[in-house]
Amino acid sequence: MSGKAKRRDDDAASDGDSEAHAPPKKTFKKDSDEDSDTIIVCEISKYRRVSVRNWQGKIMVDIREFYTKDGKELPGKKGISLTMDQWNVLRSHVEEIDRVVSENS
Repeated sequence: MSGKAKRRDDDAASDGDSEAHAPPKKTFKKDSDEDSDTIIVCEISKYRRVSVRNWQGKIMVDIREFYTKDGKELPGKKGISLTMDQWNVLRSHVEEIDRVVSENS
């Protein structure tokens, strides 16, 4: 990584969900909405969660922000849905990511 540039994480600073909060919750529960093919794996902060869902016959790993409207938690625009191929690529690089994070902390 030549020419290291540090990027400010505006999302983490703006939503009040810093890493100083309680550790993520592991819930492994089905969403109660009509999308019964969604399993919430963990909440990584108050408004962010990781879920696995079946979308159009494909399994997706969804990392997304949520917001509350009229007492219901709804998915926001900010997030990413990874196909299994994309998820496997990310998983295979976890140790490398951890190493780089440690070197730059």
